[in-house]
Amino acid sequence: MSEEFGDLAADLNEQDLANGLQKKKFSGKRIVLFAGLLVLLVGGGFAAWSLIGGKDETQTSEQQALAKAREPKQTLFYDVPEMLVNLNSGGAKASYLKIKVALEVDRQSAITELDAKLPRVIDNFQIYLRELRVDDLNGSAGMFRLKEELLSRVNTALYPTQVKDVLFKEMLVQ
Repeated sequence: MSEEFGDLAADLNEQDLANGLQKKKFSGKRIVLFAGLLVLLVGGGFAAWSLIGGKDETQTSEQQALAKAREPKQTLFYDVPEMLVNLNSGGAKASYLKIKVALEVDRQSAITELDAKLPRVIDNFQIYLRELRVDDLNGSAGMFRLKEELLSRVNTALYPTQVKDVLFKEMLVQ
């Protein structure tokens, strides 16, 4: 009789083991199924949101780039207000620089951008100009370095809009 109970116990243990394995497999399938369903719901919700009311930032920036590309190219000049700054004299007699420049651009939208960001451009110019010494402005090489530095600073301030050139209208060192 004890053998019958031993066989019965072994059969029950094998059945319990088989049932446990089946439940484990089924629960793993269930997890994968629910995860897939969740991914579909989130993806569908995002697609519906973007179609109905959400803005796609890449699309708007692409549209802006296309609008700028379609804008006719022309040569336009923007006059920066006259600036008067004291130069770095190192404790000697005070020296001043009076400068008037025009910025060359190739699109009307760049003029609008310049109007909006002009205080930033003037600030960048003045910070640089106040650190110059009279020796830095001597000769054509000094003028060229000044022109290149101002162009670099205005393009940094206006990024992504590009200024093609900085033109000196008036420059007086006293």
